[in-house]
Parts: sequence; structure tokens; C-alpha cells
Amino acid sequence: MTDAVINSWNEWDPLKRVIVGRIDSRHVGAPDPGFKNVYPELGIALDDWIPISDDYLERADAQMESFVSLLEGRGITVDRPTSLDDEQHVETPDWEFNHSYGTMPPRDVLLCHGNEILEATMSQRARWFESFAYRPLLEQYFKEDPSFMWEAAPKPRLTDDSYVPGYWNDFFNTWSDAELDERMLANKWQLTEKEPLWDAADALRFGKDIFIEHSAVTNQGGIDWFKRHFEAKGFRVHEIAFAGTPQPWHIDVTLVAARAGLLIQNPSLPPLTPEFHELFRMNDWEIVEAVPPSGAKQPPYTMCHENLGYNTFSLDPNTICVEASEVGYMEQLSGLGFDVIPVPFLDVSMFGGGLHCSTVDITREGDMEDYFPKQIPGF
Repeated sequence: MTDAVINSWNEWDPLKRVIVGRIDSRHVGAPDPGFKNVYPELGIALDDWIPISDDYLERADAQMESFVSLLEGRGITVDRPTSLDDEQHVETPDWEFNHSYGTMPPRDVLLCHGNEILEATMSQRARWFESFAYRPLLEQYFKEDPSFMWEAAPKPRLTDDSYVPGYWNDFFNTWSDAELDERMLANKWQLTEKEPLWDAADALRFGKDIFIEHSAVTNQGGIDWFKRHFEAKGFRVHEIAFAGTPQPWHIDVTLVAARAGLLIQNPSLPPLTPEFHELFRMNDWEIVEAVPPSGAKQPPYTMCHENLGYNTFSLDPNTICVEASEVGYMEQLSGLGFDVIPVPFLDVSMFGGGLHCSTVDITREGDMEDYFPKQIPGF
């Protein structure tokens, strides 16, 4: 491997440098045509937007900063984004919005592959400017590393034409479970195909191969753009989809690429793409079903679910960080030969996800490898 600053080909090679997000959002609800939620037990309706108490902010911030200290204590360089004011008014020539999102989950916004960092489109108006929080870091990397390729997907306009009219009202109030399942199988969620849209957290990197999930925040146009971009560079891109939830959202609660040759699968979100498991098995990968999640109580206002326990972060092929409440999962990983580091992180989830969500690994030892020399034509 060279001394390049930007060098990260997979999810497990020894980590040297990483971006970790911040707890800087002070509101929950955030009604957005790209994402809405309700919390009836807390009296929060579909279009409410309420402040988060200082107590929750402080607890989440303490967990995030403890994670940063853990990484730095292992000699890993940690970079942080510039904070965003989520009360800042957002406006483009097409629309106005009353808030921003925050910078907890850089994994949603940036995809690092090899010597490239690619800014995703995002599909929520509240997140339209989110990549700007990382611009000072990207400018720094550009100066430090002459081989760094800094790129951005086409910025979407996110007009009303990019969203299905009335989707969230129907999702929460009209459609039956059977209708939601039918829509999920047909890839019909809140986004139209007006323009390419994709989140970086829907992609999983395996050297020469990248898998991208068709989800509620990554439409077919986004996948098509993603494939053209990376296949033109000589990589192989595989489109996949998963069942089990009416709102599939990011691949890193579904799959854990634990190390070369070992894939851990969330059993509650089975693949809808039959070639997926076949490709791994024909290349001698072991596929292990994860044990059930702990069911630990999530904090109020969380946008995540119990599968978040599978959202882990590897420091090297033998060391993996796991949410501290996932005792059974940690025992399973230990049995597979991993040194497991329990990390209390539940309070962070209400700000945008888990350990993998909160990071973008930008420097890992190792070079690009071909982990799937046997390929399935058309997949």
C-alpha cells in the first residue's frame, strides 16, 4: 500500500483514519417529503417538529465522544465534520425548508472507495446541504493527497416531482400491512424516478465489487447512475434488494462484511435477489445468520429499529465494535474468532443510526482485491 491519505477498499482492513460524526441536531420530527415519522406514544403527530431536551443531547454526545476517544486510544486518526445549525432556514430556487439535519451519520453522505470519496445525492430536503459540513475535510484531503479523487453525484433539485404525492399519510394511515408488503416487493416507496437519488449507506464495498441496495432512499435512477460511475472505472456493481420491512433503509443493518470470506446476514431481512447468496457461496464465502437482536429499549424519538444492533464497525479483520447491549451478538462474534469491543451507543441512534452510520473509514491498510473471481453473468 502507498502512503495515500485516501485508501479504503473494504469494510475490514486495518483502520488508520476515519471520519466520525457529531451530535449537533436539536430537533426531532423533521417533516420532509423524503422522510417523515410519527411517535404517537410521545404525542408527536406526522408533521410535528419538536426540540430534543438537553438531557438526551448530552447523553448522546457523551457516547459519541467516548467512541472517538476509544478510536484515538488505538492510534487511529479521527477527523470531524463542521457542525451544522439544524435550525437554519434552507432554501433553493425550487423550495424552502425550515431546518437542516445535522452531521451524526457521515456514512449516509460520503462513499469512500479506493482513492475516491464520492458525495451522494441524498433524497431529503433537510439534507440537501449536509455534504457542506464535510467540505473543509475534503479540501484538506485534496491538499494532502495528490492521488485523491474528490467527486460528487449530480445535485438533485428535489422538487415535488421527486416524491409520491400523499405517500406518508397513506403509509401511516391508509395502506394495510399487505398493501405495504406489495409496494415493498414492487420497489414503490416515497421517491419517484424523476431524477437519480441514492444514499451512500446503501452501498457495501468488497474491493473490485460493490453491492448497492434498492431501498426507500435509493431509487432505480440512483442505482443506474452509481453503476455507470463505478463500472466505467472497472469495478463490478451488483444491485440487490431485501424483504422484511415496508421501508428498507440502508444496507448496513442488513449485512455485515466482517472480514474476507465471512458475511453476516440479518435473518429478518432476507435477500430478494437469488443470485446474491449464490455469488458468495460460489466464491467460498461463509454466510452466517446473526442471532436475534437483544431488544434493548431504544431512546425516544429514534428513527431506527431493533436491527440497529447489527450496525457494527470493524477496526481490522479480527476486531469489531458492537453496541454494548447486544450481548448475544457479541458472543456470536467472539465464537467466530473476533475480538469484540462493546461500545455504548444506543442514545446516539435518535440522531441518525449506529456505529457504522457514524463513521466513514478513509484510510485502511491494504489494496484492491478481487474477492469474487467467479461471477454470475447479468448480476
